[in-house]
Amino acid sequence: MSNQTRPPIVVVTGHIDHGKSTLLDYIRKTNVVAGETGGITQAISAYQTEKITFLDTPGHEAFTGMRERGVNIADLAILVVSAEEGVKTQTLEALDDILAAKLPFIVAINKIDRPNANPELIKQQLAEKNVLLEGYGGTIPVVELSAKTGANVPELLELLSLLAEIQDLSANPAAPANGFVLEANLDQRVGVSATLVIKDGTLNTGDFLVIAGIVSKVKRLNNFAGITVKTLPPSAPAQVVSLTELPPVGATFQTFSDKKAAEQFATGELANPKKMGSDIPKPTGIMAENATEISLILKADVAGSLEALEKEVNKLGNEQTRIKIVNTGVGKIGDNDIKLAGATGNAIILGFKTSLEKSATDLVEKLKVEVVTFDIIYKLSEWLEEKIKSRRPKREEITVIGRAKLLKVFGNDKDRQVVGGVVTS
Repeated sequence: MSNQTRPPIVVVTGHIDHGKSTLLDYIRKTNVVAGETGGITQAISAYQTEKITFLDTPGHEAFTGMRERGVNIADLAILVVSAEEGVKTQTLEALDDILAAKLPFIVAINKIDRPNANPELIKQQLAEKNVLLEGYGGTIPVVELSAKTGANVPELLELLSLLAEIQDLSANPAAPANGFVLEANLDQRVGVSATLVIKDGTLNTGDFLVIAGIVSKVKRLNNFAGITVKTLPPSAPAQVVSLTELPPVGATFQTFSDKKAAEQFATGELANPKKMGSDIPKPTGIMAENATEISLILKADVAGSLEALEKEVNKLGNEQTRIKIVNTGVGKIGDNDIKLAGATGNAIILGFKTSLEKSATDLVEKLKVEVVTFDIIYKLSEWLEEKIKSRRPKREEITVIGRAKLLKVFGNDKDRQVVGGVVTS
């Protein structure tokens, strides 16, 4: 079978709370935003309409890796900017990722229904960054819209279709599937699963999947809505359940109908590993003599969240504070995590969007291990910052506010003294 036109994969990116998820919510006619913790996206998600696959990326600064992966996987991008707040830090970060990937993109100036909306200011701010929009001396498409009311959203979708036609995106449905790992997680009930985005070929139940040298048989295949299916076509998001190991997010995948061929390919991958995205920065610098060390065990719901969690806690390390990450993992906090924390001494278990297994509750009490979980990344950071402050050595300072010369002692009782003197300064 020859190549056929495939739907575009579109990443929606930008600063936190500028309306990325609300825009997708309107397009999909669902209510995802209401179900998100704290009203902000903290994971990368893939959704599919009839003609387009969307990747929704989190805007918080901790999720740099997720935004970068979304851009690298996609064919097109929508840079969402609030008409009220304008160009912000993560707007520019997302823009840098788009430009680095040479990805065609549309600027969506959102929240034009708000009283303080100023779309012209956004165009000016972007022009100052050499991003010239249509009607503002450039060729980059721009749509002024409201994700809340739906105003001009149809125009945005028309522009996306036009850009996709220009890109001439194609795939061969008869070929073995290949693409990227968007996310990975571990659930005790179903084991290891991964969210994939298919760039070419068709993914089938029964295929042998190779990711970073790991070979797994596709035992169960779900579409983006969680419905079990037999096959998924090019551009589709896919959830593969019961993998043999947790795959690295951002890695490429390839499928084979024959297990032996898959294993041979996997051997070659192990010799030449390919992984997309940046590594988590490790703490650096010379530690001060009286520095505070805080040991942590980190657990998160999915691999991408764990990546963001590591980055966020490492940011708190400096000359006065050493962050020591004892262990990390994906999934619920279990007995082994508690035992490791107990053996380490004063290690704190930090969980992000995960919970403590019921079986481990008694062990926490017995070993007196501190376990703290959060559903919002910045609240976790605030808590850890306060914990670090509380562990720093206390230093007593004496401030002289005046001096006096003692002239006479009038009384010297057990609990008090009466003295006379003259103030010298």
